Amino acid sequence: MLMAPSIQPVADFYTALGFEITFQQTAPYQFLSVRRGGIELNFYGDTKFDPTTSTHGCLVGTDDVDQLYTLFTAGLQDAFGSVPVRGVPRIGALKDMSYGVRQFLMIDPGGNTVQIAQPISEDQRHRPLPKGTFDRAIHMGALFADAKQDLDLAVKVLDRALHRTDEEPTAIQLVNLLVLRADVAVRQDEQELARQLLTRAKAVGASGPELADALRRATELEAGL
Repeated sequence: MLMAPSIQPVADFYTALGFEITFQQTAPYQFLSVRRGGIELNFYGDTKFDPTTSTHGCLVGTDDVDQLYTLFTAGLQDAFGSVPVRGVPRIGALKDMSYGVRQFLMIDPGGNTVQIAQPISEDQRHRPLPKGTFDRAIHMGALFADAKQDLDLAVKVLDRALHRTDEEPTAIQLVNLLVLRADVAVRQDEQELARQLLTRAKAVGASGPELADALRRATELEAGL
């Protein structure tokens, strides 16, 4: 069951994503149905419901997650002026996950977490932890920040890696660490820290296909600050 304190902001949000409203009512209770292609989502309204503490959500499978991400972020940019990257609603980074999917998370105005995922491997079990210090920190930081949405644990893992003095990350690892840490900072309303981290990431000067997702996210975060 997907919930919201008011269904009108939810209707506006999904309309911006290209969904059509198939049913909406305010009495005797708030209810909303939206559809896009073969996916239909239903929402109940409750004025006492707190979207900031919601644990409701669903998984939507797709065969073209990159296209949906492009369409959804463009629609949200038109509706909000920039891609919403903090608070409620917001949209998370598009990235490959260690359990064989490429995905992004959306938090709608009701606080519902919608996971949009495309399988990129037949094996969708969690992989063993990477052995390297920094790859392991990126792996765990992303899991804490996104899958578990435990930002405090993500900060501990990422800050420990960024402050190590006994070994240094590669340029690609450093950019991934900095952008992920900036993403968490934005979500914790630490805007100045996020700017500093993104400036550091840009100063590394690294690029290439391995950093495409991280650099796109850095651009979105910068625009939202």
